[in-house]
Amino acid sequence: QVQLVESGGGLVQAGGSLRLSCAASGRTFSRFVMGWFRQAPGKEREFVAGISENSRGTLYADSAKGRFTISRDNAKNTVYLQLNGLKTEDTAVYYCAAGDRIVANSEWYNFWGQGTQVTVSS
Repeated sequence: QVQLVESGGGLVQAGGSLRLSCAASGRTFSRFVMGWFRQAPGKEREFVAGISENSRGTLYADSAKGRFTISRDNAKNTVYLQLNGLKTEDTAVYYCAAGDRIVANSEWYNFWGQGTQVTVSS
């Protein structure tokens, strides 16, 4: 089992950047695929990005390609999401998750953090 705690959210103007972090407890972090999802008010949770256990594989939603970068540091039990070129439509609660496959389907992710709010103003 792994516990996940996100941080790094906040209020930023359109065009700005944020770096989200997700710290994991336990010694099995390196065995998990890690993903980032987000949920905007009134909308369903959606996949943003995923990264393989050894960082060799990544997957991005079309909305994230070219603007967001996922990375991980297994020595620090932490996964990151660099958000660049933020748009107002990126406003959402961002969640990290640990799972078995780099897929967009949230059902493959077994452990979830509590989320961190990202608000992008115009």
